[in-house]
Order: sequence, then structure tokens, then C-alpha cells
Amino acid sequence: ETRQAQELSFSLADSQWDSDWADLLSLAGQPGASLEQMHIFCLSHVLRRPIIVYGVKYVKSWRGENLGYAKFEGVYLPFLWDPGFCYRSPIALGYTRGHFCALVPPEPDPGCGGAGGGAAPPTPQTLCAYLPLVNRNREILPLHFTSRGEVGREEDLLRQWMDVGITETGVMVAQQTITRPPLLVAQLTEEWLNYYRKIAQNTSAPVPGRNPLLSARIELDSSDESTDDD
Repeated sequence: ETRQAQELSFSLADSQWDSDWADLLSLAGQPGASLEQMHIFCLSHVLRRPIIVYGVKYVKSWRGENLGYAKFEGVYLPFLWDPGFCYRSPIALGYTRGHFCALVPPEPDPGCGGAGGGAAPPTPQTLCAYLPLVNRNREILPLHFTSRGEVGREEDLLRQWMDVGITETGVMVAQQTITRPPLLVAQLTEEWLNYYRKIAQNTSAPVPGRNPLLSARIELDSSDESTDDD
């Protein structure tokens, strides 16, 4: 909120902060109501993991007009937990036009101890994905729900909660560990994929009892007759 206020060249009084916080608490008691950034902040505490949201800066109408700030992009850290009690590998989400989607890295190759079957080697190599912590202008992503004393210490906080590194091109990234999913999750994923594979096959399969060559000949003959009539 502070960062957005600075971009719009205004400041919020303490009474406005108190009013906004009261509105959030009121929404929390309403089933189905959106909690905006607070929703993601709470989720990071439930999962005890940092959450990185990549998203659009502005919410646009179907005509492409800017309706307002999207507000969601940035890093959410479970500040109310002790860092040693949380996972350092972050979760990544994408946001655009009122919808969230999971940003999941490719699964490890089965031969390297990844998902998909096969026995894992005795000492499997840990595979990682690297998530940018900066935007396209190489500015650090907004760090939500920091205290006044923590403003300006974003990079130190990111390093405290995640494994942060710098690429050869100077981009700051967070390390996300890629692990084999539990067997039950792999089975559910395979069943889900098989279900939609069958739907695709049934949709593209020819109609039973109908000769496609005969149908094509009938359509061709019909086209010829209409041409002769003209």
C-alpha cells in the first residue's frame, strides 16, 4: 500500500490505515469475499513457505482500459513464524485479470529420481528452479506486509527467508527445490491426464457406422449439383 501510494504521489494518514485494516477484517468474516493481498499473506503462513506472485501491474477492462492497480505482484513472507520453522523453497503463482494460476517447474527426469516411476538412486541430485525476484526493469519485487522498520531492507529479508543468488547477468533469483511428488499425487495427476486424453480421442474419432469416404463423396456430389443449378 505504501509503495502504491508513493507511485501515485500521495500518503495515507494513520486513520486511513486503521480504516483499511478494519475493512480487511470485516471481509475475512464474509464467506466467499476476496481478501486481496491478505489472502496470500495468510496462505504463506498456512503453508509456512514464501509465495512469489508474478502478475500484471494494472487490471484492464475488456477494451484494454486501466481500471486500477492489480496490487498482487510481489513476495509474501510468513513473517509471523520463525524463519527456522518454515520452508525456504518458495511457491510461485501467476495473476492476471482476476485469476490465479500455479507456476510449476517441469518434473525431474525419472532416471534422476524424479516423478514418473522408477527407483530413485541412492544419492539423488537435488534439482532446482530459479525464480526471478526482480521485474523486467530489474527492480526488486514488492515485499508485502513489512513493518516500517523493515522498509529499505528488502534484499536482506529475502535472503533471510529464501536461498537467494545472483545469475551471471546480474538477476537476483530465489532457489526453488524440485522434488518428486508423493505417489498418490502422481497417480491422481496421471488419472486426470488419462481422463482428458480419452475425451480428446472420443472427440476426434469418426462417428460409428459412418463411412468417411462415402460421406465425402455425398458432400462432393451435393456441391456439384448446386454448381450445375447455378
